Amino acid sequence: MTTVSRETDVPAAAALALGDDALVLSHRLGEWIGHAPVLEEEVALTNIALDLLGQARVLLSMVGDEDELAYLREERAFTNLQLVEQPNGDFAHTIARQLYFSVYQHLLYGQLAAGDGPFAPLAAKAVKETAYHRDHAEQWTLRLGDGTQASHERMQRACEALWRFTGEMFQPVAGLDSVDWTGLEAAWLESLEDVLRRATLTLPEGPRSAPWAAGAGRQGVHTEPFGRMLAEMQHLHRSHPGATW
Repeated sequence: MTTVSRETDVPAAAALALGDDALVLSHRLGEWIGHAPVLEEEVALTNIALDLLGQARVLLSMVGDEDELAYLREERAFTNLQLVEQPNGDFAHTIARQLYFSVYQHLLYGQLAAGDGPFAPLAAKAVKETAYHRDHAEQWTLRLGDGTQASHERMQRACEALWRFTGEMFQPVAGLDSVDWTGLEAAWLESLEDVLRRATLTLPEGPRSAPWAAGAGRQGVHTEPFGRMLAEMQHLHRSHPGATW
């Protein structure tokens, strides 16, 4: 789990955006506990979820109290990507979501780690974690895409279903001025094309952002499943304010 010292004078919007991405996806992956297809995969998904939770704690604590930001904000105050809030669906959907996001996050943190901004210390540690997340997603994409006819079809459907949420990842985030968003998107597409080709899958051809969805998550506009997920995530803290164990 990533831990770095608390930073000061960080761009709040950027810290919240990156922190919310990690927090929400961590919770989604945690929903697989007790339900993963095999025990080994349950351990792997749990470890990835904990890595993301560690990143979220660091990022949120840069701008405020991490518990309050996680459990007491309303839905419109969260600025995570709509991609990470999508339901797990079947295992193929989880892997497609993880593939799209982990490749993006690994490339993004690589750029941030190479600079000297306030997120460089976090990124330098997290880029090692995201390399594992990326490899895990890529290996499962290859296994499912180039497996049985049924696994191939399900993986292709999952890639196509989540494709429309990927364009938002490359909308510039205030406070991440050093990021080359155009270069990041080009590298992401190149990586995706390579993985899907080797998995005998086809790169989806549909639009990567519906007109109503472009940048929506970053603006606090979320899809219907997010509200239900947030209610579940915040229920205990809101039901017992100030409780300690």
